[in-house]
Amino acid sequence: MKHASTRSLFEYWNRGRGRRRAPARSDIDPADIRHILGDTFLLSADFTEETRFRLAGTRICALFAREIKGEAFDSLWSESSRLNSKELLASVLDENAGLVAGVLGHSHEGDRVELELLLLPLAFDRGSRVRVLGALAPLIPPYWLGEHPVTDLELRTLRHVGADHFKLGAPDFGRPNEEPQTKHGFLVYSGGRKLGPDTQTG
Repeated sequence: MKHASTRSLFEYWNRGRGRRRAPARSDIDPADIRHILGDTFLLSADFTEETRFRLAGTRICALFAREIKGEAFDSLWSESSRLNSKELLASVLDENAGLVAGVLGHSHEGDRVELELLLLPLAFDRGSRVRVLGALAPLIPPYWLGEHPVTDLELRTLRHVGADHFKLGAPDFGRPNEEPQTKHGFLVYSGGRKLGPDTQTG
């Protein structure tokens, strides 16, 4: 993980779960991560089976120049990455495994910004539909932030995170020291899961 916010959030989530696959929503105290709240979000599954933003930090909303609370997670993605984003999220929810992804944000003006996305599962908690804790942050804040909104996201690279994800049986998206291959314009790390027609791993 490259960004300080994603590293801090992962460490907090990892401590909170202990020996469990994932912590529950009730284990997450915003006061504990107040220094990175601007880059964090919560996703919940509603009754239409869509996963929507329950909360989104101020810096995330500034990237899109609007409040994204209530919006569907897949609505932020480009058409070419939308299916992959759904499968990415399904992997987190179904297998209780965290994911970190390299993402490219685009604006209507042709500007681009490199972002890091972190998705971490949350366990069922007394009927709560909040299922994912995440972070989204630019590796280098763009000069145009606040003037030109990001209009869509493009998935570039991804891998599972968590020291014990191999032991828990989650698929392998590549080990940190492996060199990625370029396939169909994506950087792909070797592993065993297919995320869509253009992003089959190793």
